[in-house]
Amino acid sequence: MQFIEYPKCSTCKKAKAYLEENHISFEDRSITEETPTKEELSSWIEKYHLEIDKLWNTSGIKYREINATKKIKELPFEEKLELLSSDGMLIKRPLLVGEEKIIIGFKKKEYEELRKK
Repeated sequence: MQFIEYPKCSTCKKAKAYLEENHISFEDRSITEETPTKEELSSWIEKYHLEIDKLWNTSGIKYREINATKKIKELPFEEKLELLSSDGMLIKRPLLVGEEKIIIGFKKKEYEELRKK
């Protein structure tokens, strides 16, 4: 699994600690140093049947700075992908990308399911 995080994010720290404490192996990736590409985002949306709007970090400073709440509603899909892939701080985190599933944010119940496999 790939764990995509912003290392200074408290939610990411909790999620990472959970993975480590429960001996769940993962590959760590910084969302700002290796921002997911348009191709990656597009493939995740298709593979996991995601709604693109679930990927926005709506509580983030960057999101508010660009006044994204109004802006993204009007953008076509490709432009949303372009914007998301342009700055990792616009993407909700952490992302835990596995073979069968992607978990957006830290949802302890979903992480607990990983221990059962």
